[in-house]
Amino acid sequence: MKPQAWWQGAIIYQIYPRSYLDTNADGVGDLPGIIERLEYVASLGVEAIWISPFFKSPMADFGYDIADYREVDPLFGTLEDFDRLLVKAHRLGLKVMIDQVLSHTSSEHGWFLESRCSRENPRANWYVWADARADGGPPNNWLSIFGGVAWQWEPRRGQYYLHNFLVEQPDLNFHEPAVRHAVLQNVKFWLDRGVDGLRLDAINFCFHDQQLRNNPPKPENERQGGGFRADNPYAFQTHIYDNTRPENLPFLGELRALLDRYPGVVALGEISSENSVATMAEYTQPGRLHMAYSFELLGADGTPAHIRRTVEHAACAESAAGWPCWAISNHDVERVTSRWARGKTPPHFATFLTAVVCSLRGAICIYQGEELGLDEADVPFEALRDPYGIAFWPSFKGRDGCRTPMPWQNAPHGGFSAVAPWLPVPAAHLQRAAALQEVDSASTLNGFRHFHRWRKLQPELIHGDIRFLAADERMLAFERTTGESSMMAVFNFSGERQHIELAAAVGAEAVSGHGLPEGERDGVVVSIPSFGAFYARIRRA
Repeated sequence: MKPQAWWQGAIIYQIYPRSYLDTNADGVGDLPGIIERLEYVASLGVEAIWISPFFKSPMADFGYDIADYREVDPLFGTLEDFDRLLVKAHRLGLKVMIDQVLSHTSSEHGWFLESRCSRENPRANWYVWADARADGGPPNNWLSIFGGVAWQWEPRRGQYYLHNFLVEQPDLNFHEPAVRHAVLQNVKFWLDRGVDGLRLDAINFCFHDQQLRNNPPKPENERQGGGFRADNPYAFQTHIYDNTRPENLPFLGELRALLDRYPGVVALGEISSENSVATMAEYTQPGRLHMAYSFELLGADGTPAHIRRTVEHAACAESAAGWPCWAISNHDVERVTSRWARGKTPPHFATFLTAVVCSLRGAICIYQGEELGLDEADVPFEALRDPYGIAFWPSFKGRDGCRTPMPWQNAPHGGFSAVAPWLPVPAAHLQRAAALQEVDSASTLNGFRHFHRWRKLQPELIHGDIRFLAADERMLAFERTTGESSMMAVFNFSGERQHIELAAAVGAEAVSGHGLPEGERDGVVVSIPSFGAFYARIRRA
């Protein structure tokens, strides 16, 4: 079997620092809190951690608006804290990936403060500036993901600047060579410190159309999907000029050339485009990113048919060198146990979903709290912090419901902090606290650990190719194949026992020990309990 890099088939555990553990009693999680819980993370059986932004920031978008790429925000600790985190993680056998937000900065970044002053200063061309139309309006029809126009008037220059996200997140002008050089130098700073990988936020948003052409309107029946709600005007356009521009591809080559100077370092790109799976494939061609993920499995459709369509599309589109990455929860979407629930679900539902996604071909991102089976928190309007949710309330409550602090103990504030945290900890989450689940052999936490220990012993689930098998709408069935053998995986997404005929089941040897309700085989017929699984190995002569 061809040797593979550490990240191919790896489980990557995402940590949202604000909500992991607060060690200095200010209500916000910090880097020392992550350090304190690294043994816990290692016990989950994951290969790596991805830490969401901890850089200096005014926190308009909670760290995704960076004011200094080389400094740790005092809210989270110090650069020395990060170095300690890196050393301890490596000692525990964990790789460390960090977020890099390249397409935009904070409006308080020194680059922007200089750029906005005049049209003649050394950084005048570092951001996307444009003159007003004759009637004073913005230069085109581009929209912000967070609602409204994507242009903000700046009276110091007498021009508009582009912001694909918040007003406080001006877009860098990647057509300017000095910008690309400066961005890559910031990346190099963290590579030199010893990080093992980068998660590249909104990486397809780096370049814009220099002619500033209007985006065409999108038909009403196509306005759902891709991570955007149909009631968000952003979904009313086909975004072909404001992101995913062809000029981005040479820049990815520049980035990859830098990364290749650091053996073993991986780049994981976040993609949100009109055809995200195709963009994933394009961005992972040789000499570009190692991996990419999109929002296809982060939406409301968690049916077997949708999962199959998405993964097959990726398999058909990807290059031989490319590698997909799948996630079913993260800090931007409703938690999967709420989003994919169809009525009442059994206690092992979260473990079932973990098994499904971790049996697909590719690396897997697991969001903190998935291992506890946390559901979406209902945060009242007066406690909301997310500007996205505040702007779209009440039709959309934003991202705070998936960002509430980790419940470590069944105690005030979940043992997350000695004071009231930045977001409230739901009472229901206290019943799923890590300390309670540690001592319960049947808990979601221990089911998560058990499955990952078992998965490590199944090379087909880590390295194998994937081929889907015919199944009805309640079942997901596929084979993962290496040169030596195939592993069949069949999942029952319904609330009742299901039967499926699979010719491949003849001669297959059932593999138990995964911890889910187990299916049984009788000839070509496989019978699987509700939200259960059937794994079987087919040896090759």
